[in-house]
Amino acid sequence: MTTTSDRVSKAPAQQASQRVSQSVFDGSRLRVVLLVDVYDGAQQQFLEAYESLCSQVASVPGHVSDQLCQSIENPSQWLITSEWESAPPFLTWVNSEEHVEMVQPLHSCVRDTRSLRFHIVRETGGPAVPTGPEKRRLQAAPRIGDGVIRHALTFTVKPGSEATVAEILAGYTSPEPRVDDTTRLIRTSLFMHGNRVVRAIEVRGDLLAALRHVARQPEVRAVEEAINPYLEQDRDLDDPESARLFFTRAALPAVHHVTAGQESPEAVRHALYYPAREGCGMRLAELLARQDEAAADDPRGPVLRSTIFQRDDVVMRLVDVRGPLDSDPGPVLGLTDHGRAAELTALLDAEALGVDGPALRDSTPAHLLAVSRMDLVTDRRAPDA
Repeated sequence: MTTTSDRVSKAPAQQASQRVSQSVFDGSRLRVVLLVDVYDGAQQQFLEAYESLCSQVASVPGHVSDQLCQSIENPSQWLITSEWESAPPFLTWVNSEEHVEMVQPLHSCVRDTRSLRFHIVRETGGPAVPTGPEKRRLQAAPRIGDGVIRHALTFTVKPGSEATVAEILAGYTSPEPRVDDTTRLIRTSLFMHGNRVVRAIEVRGDLLAALRHVARQPEVRAVEEAINPYLEQDRDLDDPESARLFFTRAALPAVHHVTAGQESPEAVRHALYYPAREGCGMRLAELLARQDEAAADDPRGPVLRSTIFQRDDVVMRLVDVRGPLDSDPGPVLGLTDHGRAAELTALLDAEALGVDGPALRDSTPAHLLAVSRMDLVTDRRAPDA
């Protein structure tokens, strides 16, 4: 059973910074909504699969409760809602290999699913709602976003194929940015660190619709087929189950986004890779998030905005920086205080960064920047984005 050894503090959530438009680290409770479209005639099979899944989820750290609902209008439509103590334990579970295997029985009876995650901001009172010291934590204030959804995919390629893969990934024709009347592709940024590839996308509108739109584009499909021989994880894009498993494992969700509230025509996008020691990915992401919030309050700082992506022990920061990258490496790394380097390096996997442990522990911010910096493959903005 996956455990959350790096769960965030249970201290009451502080007032959310207005510079933070997205975060899973405020300690508030999480409501997860899963919309499910079941194949006709498979309702009983789906119910049995859910009951098996439910008994396993009950023992997952951070899980509070769940409900299964069936539409009164269309028996093929179901709704699963669950409540969690906070977002980190849910994300630790849902992004685990254990979860991939646990939900496998559902896929043979489900036509489509859609998962939505919400922090709880307000709730009505009543006998079931605790008060006093045991009062359940709510998000302190609504966040003010910019209308952009951020997501990433990551995967590894066979060692020795990096240059070939980078050439393939850099050479494709950009897909049509308009998805429909409400959804549009904004930006795609692709980076590599060794044999690890990270593709970050920004979407205005419906992320799922955008991902499906991109997957249907002939130019994108051609690129995906071209890199298939070089992937460490085999996949068959003509097999829906194979493709689903690959992209499920490749998902690298955004867990924190902060902006300094400033713009600069000289801003340049960079990516930094922070492979965590086993079981430390969420702690590392939270450390970087706290440092980014502090850095955003410095009007003279080099970082204009930062997005942290995390799944298991893979952590990546996408940063828009003004000025030379190495002129002030502390904030660029997510370190507002150079003394915090020891705290950061204690959570990093030195082998994954290609350095030895003692050298990493004694690293200066400049050295940390050099070993964590990812190589740019392509960074594309949609017209008028």
